[in-house]
Amino acid sequence: MLYGLPRRRWYLPSAVIAELDPEAGGRRGRPRRTVRDWAVDFGCFTLAVLIALTMVHDPQTPSWLRPVDTGLGALGCAAVWFRRRWPLGLALAMIPVGLVSSTSGGVGMIALFTVAVHRPFKYSAWISGVELAIIPLYYWLRPDPDLPYLAVVAVTVLLTATVVGWGLFVRSKRQLMLSLRDGARRAETEAALRAEQAQRLARESIAREMHDVLAHRLTLLSVHAGALEFRPDAPQEEIARAAGVIRESAHDALQDLREIIGVLRAGDGEEAGRPQPTLAALDALVAECREAGMKVVLEHRVAEPSTVPASVGRTAYRVAQEALTNARKHAPGTEVTVTVAGTPGDGLTVTVRNPAPPRDVPHVPGSGQGLIGLTERATLAGGSLDHGTGSDGGFRVRAWLPWTV
Repeated sequence: MLYGLPRRRWYLPSAVIAELDPEAGGRRGRPRRTVRDWAVDFGCFTLAVLIALTMVHDPQTPSWLRPVDTGLGALGCAAVWFRRRWPLGLALAMIPVGLVSSTSGGVGMIALFTVAVHRPFKYSAWISGVELAIIPLYYWLRPDPDLPYLAVVAVTVLLTATVVGWGLFVRSKRQLMLSLRDGARRAETEAALRAEQAQRLARESIAREMHDVLAHRLTLLSVHAGALEFRPDAPQEEIARAAGVIRESAHDALQDLREIIGVLRAGDGEEAGRPQPTLAALDALVAECREAGMKVVLEHRVAEPSTVPASVGRTAYRVAQEALTNARKHAPGTEVTVTVAGTPGDGLTVTVRNPAPPRDVPHVPGSGQGLIGLTERATLAGGSLDHGTGSDGGFRVRAWLPWTV
């Protein structure tokens, strides 16, 4: 079933079905008549025949004109069955025919109504205007024996206006229904696009979260696994400590991955699983890096980290975490300085610096992706992030985040 088109189409006009389902056309692309169309057309044909029968013995029609009048009336009644195919042509043809044949009066009204329903207003306005102009001439040539001239003209004008108004009302109802259908279809499409965009943004957010969380853990695991590989003759205490760090890092990475997958399944966003890290968790992050063998100096210049908004603190934590991970990968053995400063109203600044590595470091695949994600994260938080190499060959990452009062 198409949107807005019921399964039972028999009670709908074929013109409406053609608008709702353009592929439902019959031969030569014309819509097939429905049961409702056949019933309405039969009713119009019957009405035209009844009006013609009442006008057959019109005393105002000359005897020599009656055969022509009757023939034109019969042809007009038969032409009612073609009013849907050629509404404008039938209405134009009935204008001169109506001057000659009084039995075709009903057919002329039906043709005028059909034009008002199936064609734009300008066509029905022109045709009805011509017919209204001809009405006085018709009754001047054929005066009514029972009614005054002005009365019969006024009644006929009122009847013509009523027929046109009725047709315009039917057309406006159909146009309103189609416009509402189009509006509902557009709203449904826009809702689907918004849902798709929301899903895409959620996937990107989860991908950034996975990178921020897992990259730190896996880097620790990689560093200590590499140390065991290149120093198999290390003392047992160092081997045991490295193995412990590997085990803990693998366990934490697995736990974080399970939580992220749990978020995907539950659909609860960042509210699911363990509480998200804030600025207060920065000390624990630095301590973890020190236990892994990094040289990290933390300069914490925020008096009350708990007063920092959760979203700002979480972004600052992720910036420091990613910058420490990058320093461990690209400048191993160097001393990394993490500086956090700021006050309400001035914003929060996170700066991570490291000097140039003492020796060449092999290129790490995928370098730069984390910094791109951090820049986007800071921008979404309303802040900014810049990074680059200093004059001493070291690297600096600096993020500014808004901290409203």
